Amino acid sequence: MAILDSKGRLFGKINILDLGAALVILLVIVGIFVFPGTTGSIAQVGSKTVPIEVDLAVRGLNVRDPERLFDNGFAKGGKTNVIIRNQPYGQIGIKDIKVLPRTVNVFQPDGTVKELPDPKTNNFSTDMLLTLEGKAQVTTSGPVLGNSKVKIGMPFELEGFNYNFNATVIDVRVKDK
Repeated sequence: MAILDSKGRLFGKINILDLGAALVILLVIVGIFVFPGTTGSIAQVGSKTVPIEVDLAVRGLNVRDPERLFDNGFAKGGKTNVIIRNQPYGQIGIKDIKVLPRTVNVFQPDGTVKELPDPKTNNFSTDMLLTLEGKAQVTTSGPVLGNSKVKIGMPFELEGFNYNFNATVIDVRVKDK
């Protein structure tokens, strides 16, 4: 009996093409389960999770009644949804909210400059300083929330039930455990 017959079968029973396909499938299954590779994103390799605080500056937020905004979920101790570079991160805690007074520089007769409250009647523009707190991965290139690095100057988009506005990162503090 020949090893290979005229129809391409081994020992007259198994087709060579079918045997090759079965071996490829077996090797793929072994490769998936025996050598699965690394898991997680690149940012998580060699990193640790630590508490982080991010200060945000909100300039010129047009809102009729800031107090009503604070009453509907956007308040100290609450949570807000954060979008970083068009990538939803999820919810993050609001540690502190400070409404900054609107001021103008007024030149005095003696040449000095004083900062005085803005007398304009436009009361719909609000400036705020927000402090958010959460957990971040710390890598060699800085803290990472989700898959986005957090650096000074980055825009954050804050979203909730009745608000959606942008803020800019002005400070990042990584807390040690």
